[in-house]
Amino acid sequence: MKYQSIFRPDLFGGQSVIVTGGGSGIGRCIAHEFAALGATVILASRDPLKLTSVQNEITEDGGRAYSVVCNIRDESDVQRLFEETLRLTQRIDHVVNNAGGQFMSRPESISLKGWDAVLETNLTGTFLMCRAAYKNWMKDHGGTIVNIVADFWNGMPLMAHTGAARAGVVNLTQSLALAWVEQGVRVNSVAPGIIRSSGLTKYPPMVQQALKEMVKELPTKRLGTESEVSAAVVFLSSPAASYITGETMRVDGASSFYRQMMPIGDHKNFPRFEGFHRQANVPEDL
Repeated sequence: MKYQSIFRPDLFGGQSVIVTGGGSGIGRCIAHEFAALGATVILASRDPLKLTSVQNEITEDGGRAYSVVCNIRDESDVQRLFEETLRLTQRIDHVVNNAGGQFMSRPESISLKGWDAVLETNLTGTFLMCRAAYKNWMKDHGGTIVNIVADFWNGMPLMAHTGAARAGVVNLTQSLALAWVEQGVRVNSVAPGIIRSSGLTKYPPMVQQALKEMVKELPTKRLGTESEVSAAVVFLSSPAASYITGETMRVDGASSFYRQMMPIGDHKNFPRFEGFHRQANVPEDL
């Protein structure tokens, strides 16, 4: 079987795309769909074994893929990735900044080292990739960039570091979309909700059990799929999205404006301020 994309098979024929974090999870799925649609895919991550595995999968399915080991937090590594991509494909039409990372922790327990590591990966790494895409190819040829962020709109009390970083990426997306619009560079973001992906298996059993319970609270009553996120990325990279830039598309089944990941227990620690001396006819029990 081949990837069951809803887009036409030659949509990205003759084009190339870099997918960071392409060795697993959502990035792996995105890479497969782009390859199925005719693109030459450059897989990038820090794990050569995972990259080789996905590259082989794509080749077995009849697609074209290369892999480049890259730490997106390292400026010289990022530059090498783009130089190697140009050597292999002679062009860089699309970049998908999917690589990221975080860990669960209450904010007061996050060390400075942990904070810096998450911001450097998710925010600084994304900036380095975007800047390199522009300077190495898109300034003169145009192109698309899609940044993968997260569902942070209701706050992320158990992952404040990644919430801050991803919010920064959304603003960066808007800023770059305006800065580079004259060069024909479109920059957008995709914000997945809780996705049924291999990334979930990295969390401890207690968290995985909590996620199973949380499904009952989601409006859709199910988690999202990797291919649902990938389809949004492909759409934003396609000519059909030619009038869309600076946007963040939520792929979250309405969860971003419905539920909170960390329930708040009962307490009476926020006393009212009642400054209106003529207040009347208000419910006493609310």
